[in-house]
Amino acid sequence: MGRILALDYGRVRTGIAVTDTLKMIASGLTTVSTSELFQFLSEYLKKEKIETLVVGEPRQMQDKPSESEVYIAKFLTEFGKRYPEIKVERQDERFTSKLAVQSMIEGGMKKKKRRDKALVDEISATLILQAYLERI
Repeated sequence: MGRILALDYGRVRTGIAVTDTLKMIASGLTTVSTSELFQFLSEYLKKEKIETLVVGEPRQMQDKPSESEVYIAKFLTEFGKRYPEIKVERQDERFTSKLAVQSMIEGGMKKKKRRDKALVDEISATLILQAYLERI
């Protein structure tokens, strides 16, 4: 039984979240430099079985794809070549960064910690994964 891995893909950093083996709970895993993402995935997939990769789908308010979709499409093409056995799903990620910061505020996190963009990306990936779990 494999897990579901989610990415909040960015040009600089990518937030990563993962489910438990029962695919019920979404938890933040880490944030990695996007340039090192395939190296991280290679090492992670040697240790853990992943059934599905969920990648955030950035959309503008007019429901058009965000300009970062070009980079995500390139990543997804390469991912599909390297890991054809892993199903890829997309999940709308509008407002996840704002929701991540809001959850940090509500959790009582200090302002300095809330400025940690890597932590925001990890929480955003968790929100993307949680939304996906609620959808399926």
